[in-house]
Amino acid sequence: MGQVLRSSQQGSITRAMFWMMVISLLLFWLPLLGPAIAGFVGGRKAGGVGPAVIAALLPAILLGATLFVLASVLTGVPLLGVIAGLGGTAIALAHVGPLLLGAIIGGAVG
Repeated sequence: MGQVLRSSQQGSITRAMFWMMVISLLLFWLPLLGPAIAGFVGGRKAGGVGPAVIAALLPAILLGATLFVLASVLTGVPLLGVIAGLGGTAIALAHVGPLLLGAIIGGAVG
């Protein structure tokens, strides 16, 4: 008979994003290893490579889009808001490299 996965053994993108965020905050002092470790743990929690990649990229994309929109709305000058929003997006995406690599490895292993 086939094995049935219990809900505790199935991956969850939300749970993986939470673990990645918490571990990234705790290991902020390790420039490349901290996000890689967070990505590995989150990738294992996601349950596969596809969900792990989504869990690693979705928060950065949402943060970048939010910064972009809020900076455009809150400054009186739309061009200044666009420049500030793009800067925030670049910072958010710079963090994703090691996180994504760790998530791919963790998703493949888990």
